[in-house]
Amino acid sequence: MLSRVRQLDKALVASVALLALYGLAALYSAGQTDVPTFVATIWQRQLVWLGLCLIVAVLIFRTSPRMLEWATPFAYAIALLLLLLTLFIGTGAGTAASSKSWISIGGRHFGQPAELAKVATILMLARWLATLREPPAMLRDLIIPGIIAGVPCLLVLKQPDLGSAIVFIAILFLMLFWAGTKPSLLVLLASPVIGLVLAVSTVAWGIWIAVLAALLLWWRPYLWEGVAIMGLNVLGGVLALPFWNRLAPYQQNRLLAFLNPDVDPRAAGWHVIQSKVAVGSGGLLGKGFTEGTQKRLAFLPAQHTDFIFSVVGEELGFVGVLVALSLFAWLLFGLLRVARKAIDPFSSLCVFGIAGLFFTHIVENVGMTINLMPITGIPLPFFSYGGSFLLACSVGVGIALRVAWESRQSGYAELGQ
Repeated sequence: MLSRVRQLDKALVASVALLALYGLAALYSAGQTDVPTFVATIWQRQLVWLGLCLIVAVLIFRTSPRMLEWATPFAYAIALLLLLLTLFIGTGAGTAASSKSWISIGGRHFGQPAELAKVATILMLARWLATLREPPAMLRDLIIPGIIAGVPCLLVLKQPDLGSAIVFIAILFLMLFWAGTKPSLLVLLASPVIGLVLAVSTVAWGIWIAVLAALLLWWRPYLWEGVAIMGLNVLGGVLALPFWNRLAPYQQNRLLAFLNPDVDPRAAGWHVIQSKVAVGSGGLLGKGFTEGTQKRLAFLPAQHTDFIFSVVGEELGFVGVLVALSLFAWLLFGLLRVARKAIDPFSSLCVFGIAGLFFTHIVENVGMTINLMPITGIPLPFFSYGGSFLLACSVGVGIALRVAWESRQSGYAELGQ
């Protein structure tokens, strides 16, 4: 075991360790408010979760990709069952009190199945895509991957948890790209969603339909594919209003506040406004560790979960934000390096999917703190408090470390020959 530890990907381990320590310090600071709350001791619970996640990462590291590939259908099935169970007995928490995202036992939150379902979906997509002899070249080749990611996405959207649903979609597109799918085919696959979003404006939707028609004439897909794509985009325009009405009121308010926070500054727009004030007031070097006024006076909401990055921006300023983003970039580039050097398609797709999971969470979370993305309640990896997502991250890191180790062992074997 000691020899394995010495052969670990040291850059990957270092980036994760530094992010975990940085996140723990940010959580400690988030709890230092003028009126003490339960957040004051939240960093201690996170420390316990980090210890548990270390054990989980070690166990996953000791599991070979072949065993993981064999167990993937069972993990995926269990994840779907838990998501179904959540719809019946799920409860809300924090900023998503009206949703059914958590499984609770005896009044205590047990966990969010959606977080572990993200990892299970990555594994299932990797398992399917790795069996293909050629990259997907037609829309019908994307049906099964679409179902694999679409089923958990719809179950999560039913909770409703729009942020996690977006993550499933992002994972699907990123893994299809890594599997060799042409960008033009991915654009066609995404077009119904684009049409649905742009349907809020008749002019924007009309322009999009014209652009799509030109793209179809240029790319020349099969006739049935072109007809299906255009039909789905038209259908998206028709269903835009019913879809909007199906969203939970808090989700509608968050999207409206994203477009204009000043429409409702005391309610839906409060989160965005206070977050921007906190980040903007940090300046170059920040107000000092634990000294953020927006946080200390409780103006900044959910400072230990959704808006933990705002605490970093206010107290450590641009320099602190740059350090955090640099560490995230180090982690992502490390995962891409491991995915590129993996010895088999399944392992490569798994690690790239994990990188896609981290990337999507980082973009969504950081983007919503500065109003570049709607508020979706997405946690920031290794920073936001919470055990479910931290466990999912540890599983991903364990898989990546094992794939990196096997790649290195394969290199040693080739040198020996």
